Amino acid sequence: MISVVIPVYNEEGNIEELFGRLRTVMEGAGREYEVIIADDGSTDGTGEVLRNLAAVHGNLRVLRFNINYGQTAALSAGFESARGDIIITLDGDLQNNPEDIPALIEKLESEKLDTVCGWRSPRRDSLSRRLVSWAANMIISRICGLKLHDYGCTLKAYRAGNLKDVRLYGEMHRFIPAFIYWGGGRVAEMKVSHSPRTRGRSSYGMNRIFSVILDLITTKFLTTYSTKPIHVFGMLGFISMAAGLLTALYVIVRKYYMGGEWISPLFFIFVFLLGLGLVFILMGILAEISVRIYFAQTRGVPYKVRKID
Repeated sequence: MISVVIPVYNEEGNIEELFGRLRTVMEGAGREYEVIIADDGSTDGTGEVLRNLAAVHGNLRVLRFNINYGQTAALSAGFESARGDIIITLDGDLQNNPEDIPALIEKLESEKLDTVCGWRSPRRDSLSRRLVSWAANMIISRICGLKLHDYGCTLKAYRAGNLKDVRLYGEMHRFIPAFIYWGGGRVAEMKVSHSPRTRGRSSYGMNRIFSVILDLITTKFLTTYSTKPIHVFGMLGFISMAAGLLTALYVIVRKYYMGGEWISPLFFIFVFLLGLGLVFILMGILAEISVRIYFAQTRGVPYKVRKID
């Protein structure tokens, strides 16, 4: 079964056309499917439109949020409700074209991939938004180690099994391919069409860039150092202590060869850096203890078995 998950927020003017086109595409593909639409606290008539559609179409399920929690929460709720072995995600604003879904599924299955990411080309957005997106994709690819041209494209195809262990919050939905890649999954991308928004207003704002950057730092830390936090905190501690010792060495040389004083701003910098280094190391030890307690209590393991032959 194919599960199509769509997060929407105030898309009253788009949702009926989107669902109609989606039905045509999926029925033409001859695959069993379901559509899950997560209404992320819409304040317009989106809820009423969805209620009417769900009353007529049995393969449509609607998840309603009381307030706006964000796209990550909406997608996460959709993943939890999905029953298919392949999950397709797309936006509800008609900028992602449902007609591209069969090609995504074909690539996923024929190349035995775990995830296929859409790459909007050509991009039908303003120049400023394209430039910001280009910079963000370059930074994310560099930090994550997975080069994709368009992390922000919602149109993607996933094998459902790869989403079971992914826990999402903040703006982390765009990093799902990186999570899967870090877990040994096979990830690829393909060009998909992109349409300009003709109805409704985009909820995207420049303020989200800072949220994405902070979530990227958190994601990288959790996936790289979650089972060995002493490595990052210990490294910071040693760097700080080394800088402090170099400062102390300079104070000694300055005292005996340049006629300087023992008590000076440099002396206090030495004490501060030495103390900061010790604090970092103690934080790393506490983090290590917390990780061990977590795995002991939850009986979790820091690995995932792909297959048992």
